[in-house]
Amino acid sequence: MPQAHEDRAPAAQGRRIRGGEWPAVALSFAYFFCVLAAYYVIRPLREQLTAAVGSTQLPWFYGATFIATLVLTPVFAWLIARYPRRIVVPLVYLFFIGCLFAFVPLFADPALIGPRALGTMFFVWVSVFNLFVVSVFWIFMSDIWNVEQAKRLFPVIAVAGTCGALAGPTLTATLVNIIGVAPLLLVSASLLGLAVVCIVLLGRWARTHGERRFEAAHEAPIGGGMLDGLKQVFTDPFMRGMALLLLLADGIGTVNYALVADYSGATFADAVSRTAFAARVDQMANVLTVITQLTLTRWLLPRRGPGPVILVWAVVSMLALSLVVFSPDPHAPMAFGLPAVAIALIVSRGLAYGMAEPARHSLYARVPRNVRYKGQNAVDTAVWRFGDTAIAVGMNALRTLGVSIGAFAGISALAALSAATIGWRMSRRVEAPRPSQTQQPATP
Repeated sequence: MPQAHEDRAPAAQGRRIRGGEWPAVALSFAYFFCVLAAYYVIRPLREQLTAAVGSTQLPWFYGATFIATLVLTPVFAWLIARYPRRIVVPLVYLFFIGCLFAFVPLFADPALIGPRALGTMFFVWVSVFNLFVVSVFWIFMSDIWNVEQAKRLFPVIAVAGTCGALAGPTLTATLVNIIGVAPLLLVSASLLGLAVVCIVLLGRWARTHGERRFEAAHEAPIGGGMLDGLKQVFTDPFMRGMALLLLLADGIGTVNYALVADYSGATFADAVSRTAFAARVDQMANVLTVITQLTLTRWLLPRRGPGPVILVWAVVSMLALSLVVFSPDPHAPMAFGLPAVAIALIVSRGLAYGMAEPARHSLYARVPRNVRYKGQNAVDTAVWRFGDTAIAVGMNALRTLGVSIGAFAGISALAALSAATIGWRMSRRVEAPRPSQTQQPATP
């Protein structure tokens, strides 16, 4: 019995935040909170536009976003190859802060470029903004925390993003009737400014207290070429697997997003109703995210690693999608006044951010810095938006063949099954003991 107690104690302690880590965990929490709150303050404008034009226009929006990320990804790789982390990471956020300021006069007077042009440009920019600021956050996290810390701390740090995702819409709903739309961009910019402060303080902590400070050139320029990240997606087996895993996960999210956008456009006649519905879906998905982050993911990831976490996410998403597959009318209210398509989106999105994302990003903590910065950024931006574009185009093609809502959900369920298989294999491959770790010392 005493031995059983001793076996449990290290596992329990391994899931705790240790004394010297608290300042950096708090800063990481504040950093991610500010990033996601900044995004969710302006996200309702994009969501309302999508519902208004319908999901058949998504290929054009996603295509433009993919081109933008394809251009910016090599630029980021070029910067990180030549400048140290302490310069590049804040610079990314300062760039997006400048863009927010540039949008203010356009929103204050839409006639400057026309409402449709502004809406299209803003949709593309917000989509690029979201991917880059979140991608750079997770890259920075995997660069200052080691593998063991990533398993323990990423579920906790990820909660901050969910809190920011809950706070952002609340700020928008509270302030939009008081200050109007254009000043909301300044609110988002202020939150990003606070994120930059957190980045600077985290960098100082990592240089003096971080576990990776003992690694050679732990924050120096990486070197190499500006196309390295895109090349790694095709040439590095690990990055190919991670790209495929993300594409499958994106398939689930994009299909669900399109089905809900169509439901919203067909059900609600005005922008206010569509925006309120989108906010309700976001809030419910975010509540589910924070519950899973604080309970299941925080317990399972340190104990079993990323593979089982990804497996649980995929299986539960398949069950949620089965509601759409077997529902006689996926648009009919099923629970909480919501149809099956909305429930499937809430469950799959809530678990994707509550389970799959912390698990997926923890895998990057073990790879070399060149892959961590360039390959991870390429996957989380260009590959992600390529998936959006390809899936949206494919959905439009399948619609012309008469594919039903239930059939689309069935395709997403198959994607979830494939993602579970690949995620499990990637986890086992990355966490397999290296030859040097398995060698036994010679017997004297």
